Amino acid sequence: MTDESSAPPTATYRLQLQPGQPFAAAEKAVPHLAALGVSHLHLSPVLEAVPGSLHGYDVVDHTAIRAELGGEEGLRALSATARAHGLGLVVDIVPNHMAVPAPESLNGPLWEVLRDGPSSPYARWFDIDWNAGHGGRVLLPVLGGRLGDELGSLRVDGDVLRYHDHAFPLRPGTGKLPLPELLAAQWYRLAWWRLARSELNYRRFFTISDLIGLRVEDPEVFEATHATVLRLVREGVVDGLRVDHPDGLADPGGYLARLRAATGGRWTVVEKILTGRERLPQGWECAGTTGYDALRHLDGLFVCPLGDGQLFSVYRDFVAPLADSGGDWEETVRRSAYEVVTHDLAAEVERLVRTAGRIGDRPPYQGDHAPWALRTAIRELLVRLPVYRPYAADPTRAEHDAAMLAGAAARARTVFRVPEEARAVDLVRDLALGLFGDGEECAEFSARFAQTASALRAKSVEDTAFYRYVPLLSACEVGGDPGAPAVGVDTFHAFCARLHRDWPLTGTVLSTHDTKRSADVRARIATLTECPERWRDVLMEVTARTAGGEDARAPDRQVAWTAWQTAFGLGRPSAERLIPSVLKAVREAGLYTSWTERDPAYEDAVTDFLRAGPCGPAAAALRALADDLAPFVRANVLGAALLHLTMPGVPDLYQGTEREYSALVDPDNRRPVRFRPDLLAALDGGAPPHDLSGEKLLITAAALRLRRAHPEWFGPEGTYTALHAEGPAAGHCVAFARAGRMVTVATRLSLRLADEGGWGGTELPLPGDGVWRDALTGREVRGHTARLEDLLGRYPVALLVAAA
Repeated sequence: MTDESSAPPTATYRLQLQPGQPFAAAEKAVPHLAALGVSHLHLSPVLEAVPGSLHGYDVVDHTAIRAELGGEEGLRALSATARAHGLGLVVDIVPNHMAVPAPESLNGPLWEVLRDGPSSPYARWFDIDWNAGHGGRVLLPVLGGRLGDELGSLRVDGDVLRYHDHAFPLRPGTGKLPLPELLAAQWYRLAWWRLARSELNYRRFFTISDLIGLRVEDPEVFEATHATVLRLVREGVVDGLRVDHPDGLADPGGYLARLRAATGGRWTVVEKILTGRERLPQGWECAGTTGYDALRHLDGLFVCPLGDGQLFSVYRDFVAPLADSGGDWEETVRRSAYEVVTHDLAAEVERLVRTAGRIGDRPPYQGDHAPWALRTAIRELLVRLPVYRPYAADPTRAEHDAAMLAGAAARARTVFRVPEEARAVDLVRDLALGLFGDGEECAEFSARFAQTASALRAKSVEDTAFYRYVPLLSACEVGGDPGAPAVGVDTFHAFCARLHRDWPLTGTVLSTHDTKRSADVRARIATLTECPERWRDVLMEVTARTAGGEDARAPDRQVAWTAWQTAFGLGRPSAERLIPSVLKAVREAGLYTSWTERDPAYEDAVTDFLRAGPCGPAAAALRALADDLAPFVRANVLGAALLHLTMPGVPDLYQGTEREYSALVDPDNRRPVRFRPDLLAALDGGAPPHDLSGEKLLITAAALRLRRAHPEWFGPEGTYTALHAEGPAAGHCVAFARAGRMVTVATRLSLRLADEGGWGGTELPLPGDGVWRDALTGREVRGHTARLEDLLGRYPVALLVAAA
């Protein structure tokens, strides 16, 4: 939990800063965002990053605020303006990695390590295995081809070696050597970029070789990389923090304890992705997660469980016999994991094999484990973990992690033909759990195993399986479960009650800079689970229309399904936005093309199909379906928005989502936002909303202002009480009370509700028997019950506030 040294936010507003949307642009938006009702601005990373970066997670200098955003002067001006309007600042920090930029001189600490090697005072900053077999050198996989073929592109320029946009420092005294000898004399080895998969000897962010891992577990590295941000916290410029990718750290719990001590307990949330029934470690000293667990529960409320199964049948019949996309979700994950662990993460696995081999060869272990057996054991255990990673350094997780790894080990042993050889699994399991004492190499193995596990889960699930198993695209989000996307009302209430009890100040989200589809796109797609037969009919119609022309025909059924459902979710798709999104999807899926093994002919066929199909005349049937389903999409969009803004936790709004916001995967969702203070002013002046954007803005402002006016209703001192409707349509109502003073009511599965004849006299019991006023319509409700057909006559949601 967080200390009370600084008031926690009531709601945050995420601004995706970039050169086209710097601090000055954010400062201009402050009056509007203050009027909207948020308490804090949530800024993407502000430290110096690779020039032109649209996200800022590629930090190159921890001592400076990014000049392209306006520098420290611009940040301070933004903070002052925000504070003058009653707002604070929450800043995103990136402790896990730094950029390997081009030119490399942009990263000063890395530049010195490349020049001076392991003797550099900065060598301890980076997670480099200097004994990995490159002659004590760090591999830099930056060459476009094999070294022998690229020698002509290398040139010496004083004490710098240049290669296209790259610049590398020369080891002192080597500048006048012949080129072959000069290259061999450096502390780095320049290599073909394809060698990164198997030869890389530094830890990286997932499989991105131009992001090198930092060792913030070292107190000196922590101090150096956090000094600027912590100074801004002490000086009151920054009020809270979001921690990016804590699972990449050697000891996330230890890191958070150090960070809490350094900030004085400022409100801090962590981008921890919880899987299934996994819980955030209770010992972590933070306010909670960034909110992907809330996103899954909110989305799931609007998925029809019966219709989801029917939609899967339609999908399976449509894409068959494509085995990698038409099968079981768990099998899709398993196949993807095996591909990633044997291919993309081969270098990380080999580092674990080397470490385990050294430990296993010395007393008292001496198990005579062959490298192939250790490699197999490591791969099998990693693939079979059901969560992102274990936490060997966290005593509160010892029992949980031991049981989890015991189960994984039991299944991993089955791949060995000889039981004695399967003992390698036991060695790896115990090393992963940190059971072999406090030796440096044992601790290194458990940390690296966990870090590799998190990278494997992210790449195999988020970046591969989510693009292969696509019956319902809205379920393919971080932390989601496409195999079982529906969430019942009771499950949602249990989740909210637990949040309020254990993590009342945790973050909650619906859209982020990382969601593959914005909340409103997902809300639209979710309606298909309420009418899977209609989706089948439309899909058959558009498929028939595009079958005749060579350019209009989809190259395969998998991409056709993905493209048509994406286009439906976007509403009014344009080639400019749809083509990059679908091309990214097919590359991530890796079934016919990929980022590293492009098939230009296939990608051209996909592009031609998108232009002629979803973005062409054949899409008329899709638009007709969208028009028919608009009232039910409206119920999903407004329902999810109001539930998010009033459930336990601190809601984080992504830029632009206070109105209707349809965005696809990055970079589509990172475009600068256009604010509309005039629309909010019109609503405040009594003008009725004229469309879904206006209705969403009305609901968002009402809920945010209520949170700001009464933080005690929504914080730890308040309460969360599930309310249950009574009557034939009770299952279509989601309602709860906060502190007995506010009631949220939302409609779920509204298409099925309409098909069943409406509310039919269903009533909602209210706390007490006083007078309630709907903050959205001004309508008063008296007594201890409300008839839902009356309460939800104008909007599919209600926000009731108890009369004073």
